[in-house]
Order: sequence, then C-alpha cells, then structure tokens
Amino acid sequence: MTKEDNVLSFSADAVQTADGAAAVMAAPKTQATSDGILEAVLSSLNDDKAEDVVQIDLRGKTAMGDYMVICSGRSSRQVAAISEKLVERLKAKFGISTRVEGKDTGDWVLIDTGDVIVHVFRPEVREFYQLEKMWQPGAAATN
Repeated sequence: MTKEDNVLSFSADAVQTADGAAAVMAAPKTQATSDGILEAVLSSLNDDKAEDVVQIDLRGKTAMGDYMVICSGRSSRQVAAISEKLVERLKAKFGISTRVEGKDTGDWVLIDTGDVIVHVFRPEVREFYQLEKMWQPGAAATN
C-alpha cells in the first residue's frame, strides 16, 4: 500500500464518519415555545446548582419576553459556567442562538432567548440591583 493509498482510505473513512455525524446532527430539534424554553432553562440551572432561582411571569406586563429567570452563582467562575452551559443546552435542544452579555466578567450575565430572559448574578451584585423587586407583583409594596 502506497502512502497515497493510505491517505485516500483515511479520507474515505473520515467522510463516512462525517456522514454518520451529519445524520445525527440533522435530527429535528424540539419545538421552541416559551414554556418549553422556560422548562429547559430551569432544568439547566438546577443541573448546574444555581442558587435562589426566581421565575417571573412577564406575560401582559411587557413585550420584551414571556418569562424572566433570576438566579445566583457562588462565584464569577460559576456564574460564567452556568451561563455557558445554559447557552449550549438551549442550542442543542432547540437550535436557537441566544444573545449573551457580561460573560467575560462573570458578575452578571444576561442571556436573552427572545421569550425567556435569564439573569445569572454573583450574590453581591444581585443584592445591589434587586431586579426581583422591580418585576415581581407586590414585591415593592412589601418592602
């Protein structure tokens, strides 16, 4: 077997493997509804040990989305990791691209899926901004 034959057989094997991978990748994605995205977000946050997860229903309050989810990570590293895994899981499950802001610093990461807006904070930053008070019904009246 010549060197050229060896290269050609290796290339043919790679093409067959790529074709098999393409078939797997071409599998239909789950339909992306706001409730489905919310369920996937909450599941991902739970899997990654996000803390103090709060879900806020925005329907009828604003046109920017149907739900807002606010949670905390214990450190900048965990905040970035939670955000990164969430984006990967949403892409894999629904095939949607999300807009992400703040991942580089890891203090506050905003993930916008269109229907669900996710805020992942370090606890100190979350306490400073207090987004829940702005959006939860009756939260401002009780404090």
